[in-house]
Amino acid sequence: MERGLLWLPLLAVFIGLAWAGWHEYQKVQAYEAWAAEFDRSKYDIKAMLGQRGDDLTWGRPTRQGPIDLTTLSLQAITDLRLEINGQPVVDGAQPAKGSVELALATASGETYRIPFTDSDLALRWEKALHQSLQALKSASA
Repeated sequence: MERGLLWLPLLAVFIGLAWAGWHEYQKVQAYEAWAAEFDRSKYDIKAMLGQRGDDLTWGRPTRQGPIDLTTLSLQAITDLRLEINGQPVVDGAQPAKGSVELALATASGETYRIPFTDSDLALRWEKALHQSLQALKSASA
């Protein structure tokens, strides 16, 4: 009987892991349905981000789909930079570890921050958005 009681906590751990895995799977399925309408998208545990043409949309992932959605046009962005722990990353520098965010500043003075868990992915998004901004500016000129 004592051996059976020793295995009970292990069984509880496995049930907890299965529950957590199922819920994360549901989040990924909700992301895939949401991301289908975008040209480019990303998912991690902190945020979902999608780009369709000149519009960026991001929000927090849940099992039911993204919440706290924000949409911003690239035309409204005046400054775009990658920040780690609130400090801008210098061009060409390898991003350090810490809280990684893509900061988008608008002409109205608002700054939006999109969190990332992977600094390399954030760096790729920053480069892609800079290219989109430059293409948008050259097309309007």
